[in-house]
Amino acid sequence: MWLGVLCGLLAGAMWGMVFIVPKLLPAFSPWELALGRYLAYGLIALAVMLPRLRRVFGKLGRADYIALMRQSLAGNIVYYVLLAFAVKLAGVGPTSLIIGVLPISVTPLGRQAHDAVPFRKLLLPLLLVAIGIACINIDLFSAAAPGAHANAGQKALGVVFAVGALACWTWYAIDNARYLQKNPHFSSNEWSALYGLSSGLISAVIGIAIFGAFGDRIAHAGEAAAGPARDWMYFWLVSSLLALGASMIGNNLWNTASRLVPITLSGQLIVFETLFALLYGFVYDQRWPRTLEACAIVLLISGVAWAVGAHADKSQAPAH
Repeated sequence: MWLGVLCGLLAGAMWGMVFIVPKLLPAFSPWELALGRYLAYGLIALAVMLPRLRRVFGKLGRADYIALMRQSLAGNIVYYVLLAFAVKLAGVGPTSLIIGVLPISVTPLGRQAHDAVPFRKLLLPLLLVAIGIACINIDLFSAAAPGAHANAGQKALGVVFAVGALACWTWYAIDNARYLQKNPHFSSNEWSALYGLSSGLISAVIGIAIFGAFGDRIAHAGEAAAGPARDWMYFWLVSSLLALGASMIGNNLWNTASRLVPITLSGQLIVFETLFALLYGFVYDQRWPRTLEACAIVLLISGVAWAVGAHADKSQAPAH
């Protein structure tokens, strides 16, 4: 289990990089960032899988193809698109508040697992996580610079998109963990590569359809947001590094964690993504965390550590 926790922590370190990419590539739209990342992920996965492609594909059944398609859509493409629209319509604060509920939303839904700790023993750790998330968002609202206000309808629609993104990733996290535990004939590395191939293929199809019909509008939107400088060489470099780190390595680590820890705990390990995203943001902005941010970090780490301790006690208890 402790190896699973370590893999979950390292996956969060990889995933946290996603949050600074929009700052590195401000001239590109969310559609371009998402499709660029997953196209690069697909190509890297293909290169990794090439020597054993025939053997791995020989293990795939109809259920595996369906699982890969649904998880690629829900956990990658649809999630990112909904998240991007939510930020645009409702703002970063409300969106992050809703998405930050992931550790809380995943844990109760994984209670039926045979190795799950009773929910009452997780109430206090989850409460610490919830308070930590609240601190992050209170600080975000209070420190946000005043800007243009969207009308009530746009904000409401943005909240709907954010809830949809939360639902997508909650469902993906549980479905992926259960599927890997029930199908040990794939290694974590193989499933991550197959996941990348399916995400890349779906992204290519969506990209051809969207940019064929709306390419000019998407490009103009990116240019209007940050000027005409659109360095495509830099775009593909960042997208490839993100695909390798956050998608290929991060997903492989998360698949390993999903096999080794109960679903009730894997839901809380997602909080490491938030912590590393905060750390990278502080480094990028060259500042120390504010008081509420520091409190949030302590609360989040304490909540996860408490939950790990509860699961460790259960795993070490003698069988009856």
